[in-house]
Amino acid sequence: MLKLHQFERTWGIPNLSPFCCKIETYLRMAGIAYEIKPALPLRAPKGKLPYISDNGKTLGDSRFIIEYLKSTYHDLDSGLTPEELAISIALQRLLEEHLFWVALYSRWQFTDENWQVNKQAIFGALPPIVRDVAASHTRKKIQQQIYGHGMGRHQAEEIFALGKQDIDALSAYLGHKPYFLGDRPTTLDASAFGLLINISGCPIESPLKEHALIKENLLAYIERITHSFYPDLQHP
Repeated sequence: MLKLHQFERTWGIPNLSPFCCKIETYLRMAGIAYEIKPALPLRAPKGKLPYISDNGKTLGDSRFIIEYLKSTYHDLDSGLTPEELAISIALQRLLEEHLFWVALYSRWQFTDENWQVNKQAIFGALPPIVRDVAASHTRKKIQQQIYGHGMGRHQAEEIFALGKQDIDALSAYLGHKPYFLGDRPTTLDASAFGLLINISGCPIESPLKEHALIKENLLAYIERITHSFYPDLQHP
């Protein structure tokens, strides 16, 4: 059976990593059987989670994992037109190459309160000394990545203004549709759900989360996907 290596579940959401959540959501939407293997990024093939192992292959990076799942198991995008595929790719880039960095900034740099919540979720199971050293090293590394990306060169209010624009664009494009590209889920929905639930559904407070929480259609979208594909995470 295909094995999905990702962070332990926490915060009552599928995964604290938008990309781990993206892959698990794709697997569930596509009806692909899998087994979860809790992991940390240190041993991942590209130094990041998630990664999968299947039929003697090990693959990292959610984009390449999705391509493998499409060609080997089931392609959620098989019925899309070329125009719809173009929109899908463009919106995935907005989510994963721009909005993601605003969310990352919220967790690793914005406030110490957020950092402590994030630190406990990721490193809390480690022995205290190892935890503190690993967490501090990782935080500095990720802050350098945020700066290198360019997002970290802005002031906080500028960063969140950019993120709010992304949220507005996603809300406007979704409108009243069940899914971003119509009546059935596609890869774009796996990507969008993975990030949106990690913005609005986790205990990381920021102006970005506050803005996402006023978008009723995005909240209904998150609830709809959770209800349809994660009944095991539904609270009574």
